[in-house]
Amino acid sequence: MQNINTPFRFLITLAMISMVACSSGPQLDSPAYQLSAQDSETTELADVTADALELSTLAGKQKLLVVFDIDNTLLAMEQGLGADQWYDWQKALNSADRCNPHNVGDRFAVQGALYFASAMRPTQQDAAGQVRAIQDQGIPVIALTSRGPEYRLQTFRELRRNGYSFVHSAIGPQGGYDGLFMPVQDGRFSRYEDGVFLTAGQHKGQMLLALLKKTGYPMPEVIIMIDDKQKNLDAVKETFSALGIPVHAWRYSGEDENVRNFDPGQANAQWNSLETPLRQIQQVLGPDNYDLTTAVLPTECQ
Repeated sequence: MQNINTPFRFLITLAMISMVACSSGPQLDSPAYQLSAQDSETTELADVTADALELSTLAGKQKLLVVFDIDNTLLAMEQGLGADQWYDWQKALNSADRCNPHNVGDRFAVQGALYFASAMRPTQQDAAGQVRAIQDQGIPVIALTSRGPEYRLQTFRELRRNGYSFVHSAIGPQGGYDGLFMPVQDGRFSRYEDGVFLTAGQHKGQMLLALLKKTGYPMPEVIIMIDDKQKNLDAVKETFSALGIPVHAWRYSGEDENVRNFDPGQANAQWNSLETPLRQIQQVLGPDNYDLTTAVLPTECQ
């Protein structure tokens, strides 16, 4: 796997923008060049920007599609509680021992409450600027997240607060689609709005293909996918390699240290201190923003 880390990323990005501006058109007719798949890893989104700008000169802007994951790729929780690593811990805990006292019960309900209560931060200081650098060149850019549509309001709040918008770089109809839809047969309900696809934990390759078909958007000649989880990159490669469409798969590793340093004990203590106030807020104001009713241990454990 390629690991790109150069002190001259900013200069490279500027150079690539100049190349795009001066380009006279796609160069795919050149016998010396052929689009191919690529696996890379980086802690800097500027590397992705440089790749996107280079590919846009080779394939053409509208024949390239850039897809960003959100959690631990563009945004990260301010604390371990409620982060992706907390969710994965809770999922494993529930599978191994449902009666473990650290099991919050319905982790999806707790996740919603934590998304509501907690702010998020960009994964790196210039993250939103790197996304905009791609968008400003007229390249289609969307976000594809494993979050479900029940987290829609919290997700858009934090994207806006941190300077991200996919409205003008989105594929498909302006604004996306009203309401929920099921991308694949016997799947889960999802939502596509303002360039953000909330897919409820489903196979990201199948989800992206389903979105392209639903929108009627022409199949890209190359896809750039950025995600912190290798399994999601593999899912996209699996789906589109079968169609002969190369994927530049970028594993974003900028949050790896925070994931490794996740402290379950600390997260459990934080939840214990927050649970009662969050339940009181729900009792007084209602369950419109989150609902912790199901966030209890199974009946056989009580």
